[in-house]
Amino acid sequence: MIATQPLTDKLSSEQYLKDEEKSLVKREYINGEVYEMAGASSNHITIAGNIFFLLKSHLRGGNCRVYISDMKVRIDHLNVFYYPDVIVTCTEEDKSLNYYKKQPKIIIEVLSDSTESLDRGDKFADYRSIDTLEEYLLISQTKKRLDLFTKKDNNAWELTSFSEGEKFRLNSINFTCEVTDIYEDI
Repeated sequence: MIATQPLTDKLSSEQYLKDEEKSLVKREYINGEVYEMAGASSNHITIAGNIFFLLKSHLRGGNCRVYISDMKVRIDHLNVFYYPDVIVTCTEEDKSLNYYKKQPKIIIEVLSDSTESLDRGDKFADYRSIDTLEEYLLISQTKKRLDLFTKKDNNAWELTSFSEGEKFRLNSINFTCEVTDIYEDI
């Protein structure tokens, strides 16, 4: 979640990264403007933790890495840094980057009332511009529902929704699980 007003005058991306290393709060960066992020609910943290755990277990020993909420995604050509809830990246370049990743294969956002329109709108538009991104998963906190956007050959994105009692699949990493597994302990 980002605030509606930037916190400071415009910063360079280099200054943002330098400041972010010592910041006590997470802040997203959009073309020179910095936005403080609000804290997350218990359900939000549990859902993000569940999907992270499931993906981490699935990817163990392979070439891909999964990161949870404190890892930024950098979109150079837009001059943007976001903090998705979970990302999966599989490139050697990303393995060498310590404070952000540039080539995610999967981005996952847990929706809240205050972020849903941004996650479905401007953020998704920005994320779609990442060449390596193949899947974008939105997870509802209020209903047991997942919306999975999958990039097709013509650069179009296809939406498939899943609900309680169904299995969903992330094709890019050959991962399948029950929707209810995402909501364990909720």
